[in-house]
Amino acid sequence: METLDKFDLAILQELQQDGRLTNAELASRVGLSAAPCWRRVRALEEAGFILGYRAELDRRKMGLGVLAFVRVDAERNTGDATRQLEEAIRRLPEVISCHYISGNGTFELQVVAQDLDGFSRFALQSLINLPNVKDLHTSFSLGEVKAAGPLPLGHLVRLQRSTAG
Repeated sequence: METLDKFDLAILQELQQDGRLTNAELASRVGLSAAPCWRRVRALEEAGFILGYRAELDRRKMGLGVLAFVRVDAERNTGDATRQLEEAIRRLPEVISCHYISGNGTFELQVVAQDLDGFSRFALQSLINLPNVKDLHTSFSLGEVKAAGPLPLGHLVRLQRSTAG
């Protein structure tokens, strides 16, 4: 699967909005019958466009009232040291997101905790003691305006139209 057509894009858009749609509901929404829709979903999964399905949980209702953004400065940015740090970060369930960043720092983490005391314990006992960590810089979320939104697909729709016409 090299290119996405209008049905593929519609399927992706609908599944981003509601990953629990039945195949029949999805097929109806995108204008396909059930069997071709199911085949397309499977092809999108196999090609890696769809990485998986999961429930989106309310972190506050789960008792995780603190969301922190932590910039991690590494001591050395060599291959082995960076890989060790990456592996250690992956093992921390409190870290819900990790990105390499440009500018100051090496990684930007999103970390959840029950409260500020819990975050402080985590930072002092876990984060600062990760291999190759030089320093931490933390900012706290004061409120979410938009979190984990669907990916915009408009550019693919425009691209698909321009190659078809």
